[in-house]
Amino acid sequence: MGIISFIKEAGEKLFGAAAAPAEAAQTTPAADLADLNQKAGDAIAAYIRSQGLDADNLGVTYDGASHTVTVTGNAADQATKEKILVAAGNVQNVDKVDDQMSVTNPAPEAQHHTVVSGDNLWKIAEKYYGSGANNDVIFQANTPMLKSPDKIYPGQVLVIPPVQ
Repeated sequence: MGIISFIKEAGEKLFGAAAAPAEAAQTTPAADLADLNQKAGDAIAAYIRSQGLDADNLGVTYDGASHTVTVTGNAADQATKEKILVAAGNVQNVDKVDDQMSVTNPAPEAQHHTVVSGDNLWKIAEKYYGSGANNDVIFQANTPMLKSPDKIYPGQVLVIPPVQ
């Protein structure tokens, strides 16, 4: 449990123009901000579920002032928990994910890697595993968010599972 940092400007565009939340905070009444935060949290939860990910009692809230998503619930395993957290964070306007989830079958936690320009899964696998040939381990750990091993972008945060 803890806070995972992301790059606010990178990620899925779920909110559209209606939810440029932080800038609106200075001129929008509190009730409207609460509604925007609720809609953003609901959109992130729907995105997580659209990736085929779920947890018992999954709860997702968004705070537009701090650009923080808080995720609660109980995942069946560590890999599912990590995918849920990364899916929640790889959304535009999300800067941090507050991990308040539990796991039914705990395992060692994964590391996270923020993609920079010039990265590819081969290079990332070499960095973490000593061999680029292990790039499929990273790809599998990040599906369904990654549709192709060639489709990563700067600012995206990837799950790097522990060496087996």
